[in-house]
Amino acid sequence: MAGSTNNALQVSIDAHQHFWFYESTKHSWINDEMAIIRKDFLPVNLQPVLEENGIKGCVAVQADQREEETDFLLKLSAENNFIKGIVGWIDLRSDKLVQRLEYYSQFSAIKGFRHVLQGEEPSFMLQPDFLKGISKLNKYNFTYDILIFPNHLTAALQLVKQFPDQPFIIDHIAKPYIKNGLIDEWKKGMKALAVYPNVYCKISGMVTEGNMRNWKLSDFTPYLDVVTEAFGINRIVYGSDWPVCLAAGSYSSVINIVKNYFSSFSVEEQQLFFGKNAKAFYHLI
Repeated sequence: MAGSTNNALQVSIDAHQHFWFYESTKHSWINDEMAIIRKDFLPVNLQPVLEENGIKGCVAVQADQREEETDFLLKLSAENNFIKGIVGWIDLRSDKLVQRLEYYSQFSAIKGFRHVLQGEEPSFMLQPDFLKGISKLNKYNFTYDILIFPNHLTAALQLVKQFPDQPFIIDHIAKPYIKNGLIDEWKKGMKALAVYPNVYCKISGMVTEGNMRNWKLSDFTPYLDVVTEAFGINRIVYGSDWPVCLAAGSYSSVINIVKNYFSSFSVEEQQLFFGKNAKAFYHLI
């Protein structure tokens, strides 16, 4: 690959971040190790961080499994033009799904939906009513974010096989066990998913899967190698996972992991990873 320097890098989109008013019950997944993020995180907190890092816009992703969350993100996007897209939540198993999709299709900011599949058994995503819900998304040009752990990869493969025309994206490189250095089974699962051209992958969320207090750049290289080789430069996107990433480092330290890794790629390739691919996948303006 043609050489380049970080100075040539243009980061245009952070494709994965969250906003919330912190509530201990709603956000019970924030454990003691992540206590630093037990507070509110809103656009006023993120905008200066993005500006400091030269980032033009972001995609806000649901962190609560209620339609009120989707409405909350819609309100924020209407008030902050740097929020370029929303991945909301909708009940894919609902008998009223079609009318809810019709409703949300009027909002151009909503690009797709997500369920916290990592909190469910792998079989959850293969239930007939869930699959029926997935089948309705493409009509409205909605994407689907797949948030899973490595033990969900086999089920995820069965899912995507059934919907070759549905745009899917794997969040957080499927959360491999970086802290323990485990890679083989995860690698096998990711390579199998990458065979399908409608499946993209977010390189995000890695620091909280590593040793959160003592990680180093080289910890992530084997995993970055796998994903980049499997999906190719046209189907990987950058996401910070802010503010969750703050439990393991600053925004700049997190983005520097991938800036360093992709520094030897051509300027054109870096632009694909740091923005153009996200714009294409989510239909961002």
